[in-house]
Amino acid sequence: MDWNHYRFRSLWPLPAPPATVYGVLERPEDYPDWWREVHEVTRLDDTTGVIRVRSVLPYDMTFTAREVRRDPEAGVLETALSGDLEGWARWTLTPQGTGTLARYDQAVSVNKTLLRRLAVPGRPVFRANHALMMRSGRRGLLGYLEAV
Repeated sequence: MDWNHYRFRSLWPLPAPPATVYGVLERPEDYPDWWREVHEVTRLDDTTGVIRVRSVLPYDMTFTAREVRRDPEAGVLETALSGDLEGWARWTLTPQGTGTLARYDQAVSVNKTLLRRLAVPGRPVFRANHALMMRSGRRGLLGYLEAV
């Protein structure tokens, strides 16, 4: 087992229609407005940006996200990640009643030296840290969607 490789899946039931949710998620430069753990997004061009995040644990993760798929019809946004994280992340939006089920999948390997050194004993804590970040993101997005 590669202790530095992670697969995550989060499911966010949301009250807004898929097109509305997609419109928010396709603008990562606005994520810091509603997702408190996303501290900074710097656009490099139309499809690439540098993102800095920090959850409960006292370290930042900085990575470049490059868009590899933008498909509003299918409700899919996918990015390739490099930097402290190497891999990919994908949002898939499907109708659920009058709202949306937003599914977030991520498969990454950690490159950050400190986290690699603590891979075995820290793994459960790192997974919990990610779960807390995702829970906070959903809460932030719910509030943001109510305001728009």
